Amino acid sequence: MSLGNSWVTPLNRVSTEPTPTGGYIEYEDFDCSCDVLSSLLYTLFQQNWQQVGVGHIVQGGVLELEFTAAPKICILYDGYLTVVTEGWHLHLCIEANLGGPHCKTPLELRKKRQVNRAAFYRRFNAENIPRSWGIDFWNGADENLMTIFLPNPYVEGENLLPEGKPNLAKLALYEELRDIYVLGKKQIPFHKNPLKHPYISVCTSSRCLPSQHWQPTFESLKAAVEKSGLDVEVRTSGCLEVCKLGPVVFYSEDRTWYTRVNPNIAEIIVDEHLIQGKKVIANCYPPMVEKN
Repeated sequence: MSLGNSWVTPLNRVSTEPTPTGGYIEYEDFDCSCDVLSSLLYTLFQQNWQQVGVGHIVQGGVLELEFTAAPKICILYDGYLTVVTEGWHLHLCIEANLGGPHCKTPLELRKKRQVNRAAFYRRFNAENIPRSWGIDFWNGADENLMTIFLPNPYVEGENLLPEGKPNLAKLALYEELRDIYVLGKKQIPFHKNPLKHPYISVCTSSRCLPSQHWQPTFESLKAAVEKSGLDVEVRTSGCLEVCKLGPVVFYSEDRTWYTRVNPNIAEIIVDEHLIQGKKVIANCYPPMVEKN
């Protein structure tokens, strides 16, 4: 998917919210379309995972998670960005969640789940000095979905730096991203949506019976794609929402689900669908009627 001229149009929408301790939070809203969010989140989670934290803040509780290595998985499936690390994972709805092969998610629920507002923030203390920096996301019901914590010049590891000696170099990521996504001073560093690289995946969920037979299908897909020279990633996945009809395969480019995919069918899918553009009707889900 093309990002056009790769420039974000500034919203020029700034707001403040008082905090109970006498300070305030400054929000700068930015375009939260899927392509823009995909570029930002890929930059944060794949390219700058060492610098960011992710979590949720409410009065009385803060959840903050850190990356100890690059994510094992960073993928977009049915509207949800899924990021998987060694010890935890997250989901964030950045595009319409249609609800699997049957598109069963009601329209109102799609609107509620998807990110409807995104903003860079600075949290100021009572002395009008910024003390923390990050990015917030809200859904269609104006509920806070997630907070990304950006590097803080007043903190080094678990320790606060001496008063008056912040490491201001740590603001470089915030300033760079703000120039791109809030102010529109710099181009988005991608010409295509980085989360929509084509992939074909095999379900490994225990609900996907007979799940114990997914490995031969995966190996057959991988070998066939490598032989073809296609720029398509072959991967495994969690539940693909088609249970008890395994092995189940999903092709991201045109949202096609396949069932009962043995190694021979896997080779046919690569040859006829991925290369020639013709779906393998006999194994499609939901079932399709072949046209004469």
